[in-house]
Parts: sequence; structure tokens; C-alpha cells
Amino acid sequence: QVHLVESGGGLVQAGGSLRLSCAASGRTFRSYAMGWFRQAPGKERDFVGIIWSGGMTYYADSVKGRFTISRDNAKNTVYLQMDSLKPEDTAVYYCAAGRPVRPTWAEGYDYWGQGTQVTVSS
Repeated sequence: QVHLVESGGGLVQAGGSLRLSCAASGRTFRSYAMGWFRQAPGKERDFVGIIWSGGMTYYADSVKGRFTISRDNAKNTVYLQMDSLKPEDTAVYYCAAGRPVRPTWAEGYDYWGQGTQVTVSS
């Protein structure tokens, strides 16, 4: 069992930066891939990026070059560094843990956090 808690969301102006954190409980954290998803009002939950247990990362085209995922296994925490933020990045951001066959599919993740709101003003 893995319990995930996101933090770090807030209001930021376009062009600004935020760093989200996702703290995980459970001794098996380091064995899981950790994904980030986001959901804007009235839209589906979209894949943002993933970091596998070995540290390899993969990002959605919409955030590539602007967002960076990292993990600190000693702290059971994964981070989402978001730079050059745009108004269209406004959403609730979720972290998820799992061993997905298709990392962009939310269905492949076993555990989810409660989400943290990110609002980017123009």
C-alpha cells in the first residue's frame, strides 16, 4: 500500500515557476514508477510525465522542455519542477504510483494522491 500526498500548488503568473512535491508512504516507494497527471475543469485527466524507478523520465509534448520530474528515494518524494508556466497549465495536478505498461494511461497506476491546484494567471 502506498499513500501519496501532493503539495506546492498555488497561484503564479505566466512565465513563473512552481515546484510540486509528492510525498509517499510505504517501503516499496522506490520500486514504483511515479507519474504526474493534470485535470483542468471539464476536461479529462491528462498525462504530464513519469519517472521510473531507475530515474529515466518521459514527458508529454505539451510540457517537454518546461517541466522536470525528479525523485529522492531516501525521502520517498517525487518532484515536479514547472518552469515557464502558461495559463493553459492551470489544472489540478495529481501524482500516481504504479508499474504501468502504458505510462500515459491513468488506468495503469495503482495509487493516487488527492491533487493540488495550480493556477497560472495571464
